[in-house]
Amino acid sequence: MSTASSASSVTRPPRWARKSTLVLAITILALAVFGATTQTWIEVRLDPAGASNSDLHVQGNKAATAVTALAVVALAGGLAASIAGTIARWITAALIALSAAGIILAAVTVILDPLGAAQGSIAAATGVSGGQADASVTAFPVLAIIAGSLLAVFAVVLPLAGRHWTSRTKYDAAARGKTSSNEPVDEIDSWDSLSRGEDPT
Repeated sequence: MSTASSASSVTRPPRWARKSTLVLAITILALAVFGATTQTWIEVRLDPAGASNSDLHVQGNKAATAVTALAVVALAGGLAASIAGTIARWITAALIALSAAGIILAAVTVILDPLGAAQGSIAAATGVSGGQADASVTAFPVLAIIAGSLLAVFAVVLPLAGRHWTSRTKYDAAARGKTSSNEPVDEIDSWDSLSRGEDPT
C-alpha cells in the first residue's frame, strides 16, 4: 500500500471525539464545581425577627462537604482518561459519572433543605443547633448541578469517543510496535511524542 493511500485511509476524529477536547471539557467542568464550593451556597439570617445584621454565609464545602471531593475525583478521572487504555477508560468514565451523580444529588439536597444543610455551620457559629433561622440558597448550587450534569454527559461520551483515538498513549504505541508517521494526532498525543524525544511534526 502506498504512503498516499495509507494516509487517506486514516481519518481525523470528529471534533467532539478529540482527546484534547474531552479532557479539556472535563477538566474545566470539574474545576468549575470545585470553584463553586468555595463560594457562598446558603445565606442564613440567624435572627429573622431582629433588625441587627446577623447573617451567616455558608460556603459550598461546608453545606455539601462531599462535592469538593467528588470534583477532585472527576478532575483526576478526566486527566487519567488522556493516558488510559480501552478498559481503563470505561472504568474512568464510570468514576466520572458516579462523581457527577453525587455532585448533582448533594447540590439538590442543599436546594431542597438549605436550613438543614446549614445546621453544622450555624452550630459552629452560635454554639446552638436547631435554632430559629431563615436560610436561602444562592446561584452556586445551581451552577454545580449544571456542571455535574455536563460531566455526566461527557462521561457517557468518553468511551465512545475513545474508539476514534488511534494512538491513545505512548504505551499503546509501543505495544503496536510502531506508529504511522502519517497518523493524525491531537495536542495530547503531540506531548506524548515529545516526551519520547520524537518530533510530532
